[in-house]
Amino acid sequence: MTQKAAITTHILDLTRGAPADAVSVRLYQGDVLISEGVTDADGRIVTWQSEFSLIAAKYRLEFDVEPYFARLASNSFYEDVHISFRVSSVDEHYHVPLLLSPFGYSTYRGS
Repeated sequence: MTQKAAITTHILDLTRGAPADAVSVRLYQGDVLISEGVTDADGRIVTWQSEFSLIAAKYRLEFDVEPYFARLASNSFYEDVHISFRVSSVDEHYHVPLLLSPFGYSTYRGS
């Protein structure tokens, strides 16, 4: 059984009211790429392509959203979305959702 990663994410397409599947996501620790993933049918990444150790540091998720909108034949203002956040306690789980539309997005710390 695969263990859930210490950092997870999911994307909800607010225009469609559905998860955003098949979106490439890169995870950085500082400026170093530490893993990549692609959202599943539920718009989630719960396991990454490469394992990594969680340390107290700055992290960044980069969502490649332009191909997603192109696949839907939808114009989008955004090519990609970057979410930077800080891990302060390695004993916690960090879930970072992206609420997405072609002309806006928001995020929050999930559970």
